[in-house]
Amino acid sequence: MNSDSILGIETEDGSKASPILVVPYMWIGDFVRGHTVVRVLRKRWPHRPVDLLVTRQCAPLVDYMPGVRKGIVIDLPRGRLALARQWALAAELRARAYATALVLPRTWKAAIAPALAGIPERVGFFGEARFGLINAMRWGEKKLPRFIDKNAALALPDGAALPPEWPVPQLEVPADEVARWRQANNLGDGSAIALGPGSVGASKRWTYYPEAARLFAERALDVWVVGGPAEKALAQEITSTGGARVRDLTGTDLRNGILAMAAASVAITNDSGLMHIAAAIGTPTMGIFGPTDPYLWAPLNGLAATVRQTRSKLPCQPCQRTVCTMNDHRCMRDIAAVEIVDTAQGILAQINVR
Repeated sequence: MNSDSILGIETEDGSKASPILVVPYMWIGDFVRGHTVVRVLRKRWPHRPVDLLVTRQCAPLVDYMPGVRKGIVIDLPRGRLALARQWALAAELRARAYATALVLPRTWKAAIAPALAGIPERVGFFGEARFGLINAMRWGEKKLPRFIDKNAALALPDGAALPPEWPVPQLEVPADEVARWRQANNLGDGSAIALGPGSVGASKRWTYYPEAARLFAERALDVWVVGGPAEKALAQEITSTGGARVRDLTGTDLRNGILAMAAASVAITNDSGLMHIAAAIGTPTMGIFGPTDPYLWAPLNGLAATVRQTRSKLPCQPCQRTVCTMNDHRCMRDIAAVEIVDTAQGILAQINVR
């Protein structure tokens, strides 16, 4: 069933065309998941344009998000209010005449510019006691089970029941753009496995990407290592272990990662932004989970395989910690490279049969 058809809301005020601003979370994976909010808004108000605030890092994602009119790029420094930049942003928002702003983060900082811009309706949860900044206050956030429930509920009428399913995030990457990217990187048109070894927090990083790359190469499969500058050293370790069939495609431009995930036959990632990108594109994706709970953090799109260690029950799992402080990272170390490679080859075989 199309998830748009089970939201339980009717199209509202069909003549209303005033634009809506969404202030999303700016981590890559959270930003991708925020597209569900856009889809709910577009179902509720099909005639109202929806714009997103976006960091320079996440900006390429907006180009592939159906239903988003524009991304407004702003890079606010972490840990500071940066009031001069907030005033400048508020002036831009005021000129765009937004009638509604959805402020997904719970912080004061996220709500300042929409308030300074005088956007008439500013929807958000209580958060950091944001009286005045948020004037359409929502309550009961702690009763909502998942991150996506907390965010997408803001796009529903106040008090509306959550639907049994949310619309899944979508990234639509044109095939001709993928073809040009492959040609520019001399990648041919054969099958390839994309590895996303990075994540926010060392505890979420699976241990055996270099060994897996070597096994894939031995089985005559091309391997691409995808990520940002923080993954460069790890990519070099993976390529040196895997050999000539393994390519380092890490870089500074997220668009490169988006196109790599769109071009790959199978993506293998930690619980990370690249996992959500690959799943939203529709690339068969294997998500490797250790300290985090797939129920809370896996993509709504579903995964080709959700991989967790099953040798023994670890009392510390899931711990949600960014650094392992007990059990010597067994939640990741007990997932063998051959297990990942065999699972990926099974997925490839299913794709080739279709």
